[in-house]
Formats: sequence, structure tokens, C-alpha cells
Amino acid sequence: MPADQTAILAEVAEMLYAIRDHSGVEEEITMASTFQDDLGMESIDVVSLAGRLQARFGDTVNFAQFIAGLDLDEARHLRVGQLVEHIAASMDDADAGSGRVGTPA
Repeated sequence: MPADQTAILAEVAEMLYAIRDHSGVEEEITMASTFQDDLGMESIDVVSLAGRLQARFGDTVNFAQFIAGLDLDEARHLRVGQLVEHIAASMDDADAGSGRVGTPA
């Protein structure tokens, strides 16, 4: 069963609201929200997000590798949805590799 992107989006949005402490985030965080333009994320915020993703998903989601695969323009225009899709794909790959079905708790 594929990872639930709606649930992942909700978790990521919660992390982002906590990091930004709602400052600069005036609208609902959606798949189309961009980290830089819509959320006003700075590099320190991205480091904090990476730590939260590591704490939540462990080695299943390699955020550093994901970011490293982007060129500068792609990184500047990165959407929350791209991260959610990466997390879902990573979880699906992990499930397929372990023979488990569903998403990890």
C-alpha cells in the first residue's frame, strides 16, 4: 500500500509551522507551497527541518541526499509537495525492501 501523501503533508506542515513559529506563514501549507517564497525558509530553518525529518523517519528518508540532487534553481523553487513525494517514495521503497506493507509508525 503506497504511503499516504495527505498524512505526510500534514506531518511536514506541522514541522514547518513549528520551525517558522507561524511567522511569515500566513496561509495553509499545501503541496504547492514553496519553501523560500511562500514560507520564507532560511538555511537554518532547512537544517532544523532536516533534523526533524531524521527524528521522525530515521534513515528511511535521506533529506540531505534529496537536496544534494537539486541544482541551485530547483532548490530555490522547491515545493513542499516535492518533499512530500520524496518522503512517500522513500517510505514505499523501504516497505518494498523489507517486505512490509503500509507506512511505518
